[in-house]
Order: sequence, then structure tokens, then C-alpha cells
Amino acid sequence: MIGIMADTHDNLSAIRDAVQLFNENGVELVIHAGDLIAPFTAKEFQKLDANFVAVFGNNDGERDGLKTAYHDLCLLEDFREFSVSGRKFAVIHGTQEPIVNALAKSGLYDVVIRGHTHKTEIIKDDTVIVNPGEVCGYVSGDRTVVLLDPETLGHEIVHL
Repeated sequence: MIGIMADTHDNLSAIRDAVQLFNENGVELVIHAGDLIAPFTAKEFQKLDANFVAVFGNNDGERDGLKTAYHDLCLLEDFREFSVSGRKFAVIHGTQEPIVNALAKSGLYDVVIRGHTHKTEIIKDDTVIVNPGEVCGYVSGDRTVVLLDPETLGHEIVHL
């Protein structure tokens, strides 16, 4: 099982809730689609029992500090691609819609994971686009993550 999150925006309580949910559900990989914000958040993500992949978001201004804080957890970049269970994944924050759409239409990926809009959305087409919404709850008032089965691409939206 894969846990997908985005837009945590320093909300430590919400990050703790997400980490606890992922650990309780035996998630093997957690993907964060950007806007971690501050280096001090790394301490909460270190409590994950899962592997961790994350990308920078548009509000991640302290990039050097984030890279240093997260260096034991993951390599932070603007874009990541990898395979899980024979499925090809792309992760980008999604600030520019044309890039998200191009990734989805490229035929290179089974799943494109994005954040930025703070709106939970899962679009199933040839490529599945997953936006887990926001963990922080600051914009929508709703704190959400997604659990995704990498083999079937079945998913569950979880409200924290």
C-alpha cells in the first residue's frame, strides 16, 4: 500500500495524524507531493515506518535547509519518477497545469501524483492523476490523504 499526501504546510498535528495513519495501515511507501515548508517537519516524517519520497512545492523556499533536514529520508527535487509493482509513477507539485497534463498524456506513466491546488481529485484515464488534497487543512478546512494499491490502482481518500 502507498500513502499519498501533499501540502502539509508545517501543520505538525496534521503531519502526526497522517504518519500515524500510514503506520497503522502498514503503508510501505509514502509520497509527498510538495509544500513541506520548514526543515523542522523532517522530525515528524522520520517516525514513518515506510520509505519516503517527496518533491519540492512552490512554497518550499528554504530548499538548502530542507535538503539538509531530509537527507536521511529522501532526495528532494522538483520532480521524481520511479516504479512500484511494475507501475511507473511521476511526482510533481503541479504548479503548472500544462506540465501535469503533459505528464499524464505522455504515456510514460501509470500514475501522476500532484498537489498544489489543495483539492482532493483522482482522475482515472489511461494515466491516473492523484491529488490527495491538503494535509494541513488551511485552505479547504479538510485534511486528507490517499491510500493507493499500486497493483490494482484502487484507492481510498482518508479524512484525518
